[in-house]
Amino acid sequence: MLKQGSRRQRFIDQFTNIAFKIGNQVHLRSLRDAFAIIMPLFILAGIGVLVNNVVFPWVLHGQMLTNFQYFGTYITNGTLNVAGLLLAPTIGYFLARNKNYVNKISAAVMALGTLIIMMPNTVPVTPLAAKKAVEVSGILTFQNVGTTGMFAGIIIGLAATELFMTLSKLKKLQINLSDAVPSAVAGSFNTMIPALITMSLFAALAAILTAGFHTDLITLITNVIQEPLRRVNTSLPGLLLIYGTGNLLFSFGIHQAVINGTLLDPVLLINMNKNMAAYAAGQHIPHIINNVFRDTFGMLGGTGSTICLLIATLLFSKSRASRDITKLSFVPSLFNINEPVIFGYPIVFNFALIIPFVLIPGLGISIAYFFTAIGWMNRVVVMVPWTTPPLLNSYLATGGDWRAPVIQGFTLILGVLIYWPFLKISERVAAKQAELTQ
Repeated sequence: MLKQGSRRQRFIDQFTNIAFKIGNQVHLRSLRDAFAIIMPLFILAGIGVLVNNVVFPWVLHGQMLTNFQYFGTYITNGTLNVAGLLLAPTIGYFLARNKNYVNKISAAVMALGTLIIMMPNTVPVTPLAAKKAVEVSGILTFQNVGTTGMFAGIIIGLAATELFMTLSKLKKLQINLSDAVPSAVAGSFNTMIPALITMSLFAALAAILTAGFHTDLITLITNVIQEPLRRVNTSLPGLLLIYGTGNLLFSFGIHQAVINGTLLDPVLLINMNKNMAAYAAGQHIPHIINNVFRDTFGMLGGTGSTICLLIATLLFSKSRASRDITKLSFVPSLFNINEPVIFGYPIVFNFALIIPFVLIPGLGISIAYFFTAIGWMNRVVVMVPWTTPPLLNSYLATGGDWRAPVIQGFTLILGVLIYWPFLKISERVAAKQAELTQ
């Protein structure tokens, strides 16, 4: 028995170490840091979309409504529509910081400049009132620098920054000036040759793609990498598998962002941004699954939908310790902050509670997916802050659909009923352990 227990613990330790190493890989960590920085801009875009399409139409009509909706349109232009343009330099900066590169701003500038180099030389544009598009040169379009170009911004940002930093470390390529020269000037000369080589190589690649293959890197990345990856990871089975694995890791003390923040968030955010852009333009909403859909219906009170556990504790538990931690944790859980529950209840390494902790989020996502697919609930179209309380977040995220809180409330009740027997098992195990230590 002891031998089996040691083998199990050894497996858990090895699995934990592997997951920790993957989650802390420098490129993945830089990607998470970049998304964390620009996430407030996407939340602002969600507010703009909500105000434009839900609030203003309540009180305004006709030309007055059109005039006021410029407010949300300009917010969208400065957030969603330049998402790829924002990501590339932000990723470049954080990759340089995480690799302890001295000139971080230069790395960010290289990432931004290289992304623009790889943009198509001509783009189809449809003039107002025209029926056909015409090819126009010398412009950047929101389509390429916005949500469609997000994955290109990620890949080019990482690749250009890595190449630039590698070349910058070669002493033969450095131009050293005297100490009398200001440090900013000296730093720019130090990186001048690496910058020239980096941008020239990408320019040569862009020229080859344009002249030889009549395409561009943005289109290739979108069609060959972004879309296949997005379709797999944002399918219902893919989401449930990856998100469930992330929650399982959290039950062993490794934050779920290690998996979800790297494998899911980038592609789910692309879906969310496309939904917001379509909703703002009055077009068909393309995607059911996105990051706000996942958080709204799979994180009731935080990861593992632990507010269901807290309600079950208040209703059914007689354990003083459980009720005490519930009273302390309930208010934070209303705002989807549940670390006090996960580490205080605890759920970590509590094998009785791990099962509902992993099961219930997937169940909530599946129920919401079903009702959305059959048209009984609007698709999620508004980026709401993750701290928005349950029921309110589903109403706002679906653009004011009253059916969303009803479906979310049904999931909440079901989660309470599922947590209930596992809560009782957990308390019995804790009582037996207490008896053995006396």
